[in-house]
Amino acid sequence: MRFIVFLCLLIGLNTINAQPKVIDLKTPDVFVSSVPSDLELNISNLDANSYDNIWFEINGNKVQASWEDEVATIHAEVETRSELKVYENDKLLYEKELTPIPLWMSILPPLIAIIMALLTKEVFSSLFVGLLVGTTIIWRYKGFSLFISLFKGMFSVVDTYALEAINDSGHISIIIFSMLIGGMVALITLNGGMKGVVNKLSRYANSPRSGQFITWLMGLLIFFDDYANTLVVGNTMRPVTDKLKVSREKLAYIVDSTSAPIAAIAFITTWIGAELSYITEGIDQLGLNQSAYQVFLHSLKYSFYPIFTLGFVLLLIVKKKDFGPMYHSEIEARNSSGINTNAVKSAHGANEFDVPDSVKGRWYNAFIPVFVVVVGTISGLVYTGWDSAVWNDTSLPITTKLSEIIGNADSFVALLWSSLLGVVAALTLTLAQRISNLREAMEGMVSGFKTMFNAVLILVLAWSVALITEHMHTAIFITDLLKFLKMSPYWVPVLTFVFSALIAFSTGSSWGTMAIIYPLILPACWKISMEYGFTPEMALPIFYNVVSTVLAGSVLGDHCSPISDTTILSSLASSCNHLSHVRTQMPYALLVGGVSIAVGTIPAAFGISSIWLFIAGFAILYLAVIKLGKST
Repeated sequence: MRFIVFLCLLIGLNTINAQPKVIDLKTPDVFVSSVPSDLELNISNLDANSYDNIWFEINGNKVQASWEDEVATIHAEVETRSELKVYENDKLLYEKELTPIPLWMSILPPLIAIIMALLTKEVFSSLFVGLLVGTTIIWRYKGFSLFISLFKGMFSVVDTYALEAINDSGHISIIIFSMLIGGMVALITLNGGMKGVVNKLSRYANSPRSGQFITWLMGLLIFFDDYANTLVVGNTMRPVTDKLKVSREKLAYIVDSTSAPIAAIAFITTWIGAELSYITEGIDQLGLNQSAYQVFLHSLKYSFYPIFTLGFVLLLIVKKKDFGPMYHSEIEARNSSGINTNAVKSAHGANEFDVPDSVKGRWYNAFIPVFVVVVGTISGLVYTGWDSAVWNDTSLPITTKLSEIIGNADSFVALLWSSLLGVVAALTLTLAQRISNLREAMEGMVSGFKTMFNAVLILVLAWSVALITEHMHTAIFITDLLKFLKMSPYWVPVLTFVFSALIAFSTGSSWGTMAIIYPLILPACWKISMEYGFTPEMALPIFYNVVSTVLAGSVLGDHCSPISDTTILSSLASSCNHLSHVRTQMPYALLVGGVSIAVGTIPAAFGISSIWLFIAGFAILYLAVIKLGKST
């Protein structure tokens, strides 16, 4: 009897040991060819001796695995469709076909977004379609049919990428900051602050030159939003410049060529949030030990086109010269009775910032909130980045100390604090002077929030595109392509400038261009520099240059594009024929853009000091005005 019991136990144990091993393979959610990935195999029913007897093979090549409990992790780089096999001794336990997404497909989401933008001249649908292409590819290579993948991909745009893009504290900070600045701009417009600034300055406009100079100066002072700049300056100075016989084309040019350039390089604007966000997306992939604000500040010395544009407008005004189509418009205006025959009535949108005549213009209603935002941001950066050890280090110069402090600061928190304080200051001034009641003030502030909706929507789509290009390793593909073409890092900035300008010209959107280009070019630029043999110290100037050229190229493309929002608003606010504005502005923009490339972007990439390049660039622009320009 005991023998029978023992025999049954022995048979039972053998049966247990003979249980088949169950293997479950887990690949990355986005499995891309030629990119190192971790393949996890959960192998159940293992005994102590099995670990040494199990081995793995991909396309006939034995590969190593690391074990943790019953999970084997294979770190592999699968280039094409391959066979994964698992053996115990010489017995085949498991085989699975690996189907990675071809790396070249990673360029399709941004490329299709660009092509769509070129064809449709519309940014929102272009970014959405680019996203949809990417998500459909991902699901298709997970083994689903094309039809099912399309539906799953459409849902993934919202429930995965848009949701993950928004579910980020930095991104939420940018959205709130943008809305608060929009609300502040609306309040200081409604309470007569903008009107007061304009009235204060327009008193000094008593000649064509002084009228143009005051317009230029107001364009610099209203630096915090390009839309507010365009609409306020254009609408307000139009009667003054008409009286002084300045052409509507010249007014539109000054308005257009101060609004976006100053908003692009000023420290506190509605642009800065988006710029910092895009820069953050780029540097997060690289692991740079710098904040986005620090990178932005370093990039300013390479912002040749915006700075040259602001200086070129001033040169034309001071020398009282013009050339090309603008010269003929100016001569016609000087010889007219003061009524511009090319003028058109402003259409919808140009009176968005109109203020009732009953509201008295008070310059301090605008100055105080803006001052609060500027001082608040600087204070917030110092507070969040303060390090007493750095500040008390006597071996460091003051500039290095400030750079270290700003580099350690939380720029998003500083911007949130300062923008909220700016709104509170504007609201307090409005209510204290009884310009409007609380309900009207809040409605005005909410209207300001609404003006930022388009920008916020572009941001969310841009963050989503950046996320999918990161998942699909688009930067690796671009880097490999540029390496194959033997592209030197020194030429990446000028290539970026031209490409950004073409995209902005075709789409009419600086923001849309930055959304498409920044996530692609920043990681690629850095990796190309590293592959070329640069040290991080050698690569940083190139990186800063590329950061600035995306923005600069976007502004240049905007200035030349007949479908640009700021170009259209400049025409409307100045009551200028739109095509006349584009025709007269384009030669100036292209001249400054050419000088920016030849004298700024290219030599700066090769290490020439920006100070000398700015001097040389302005000297060339001065000679161009003298030689090409004719006195008006």
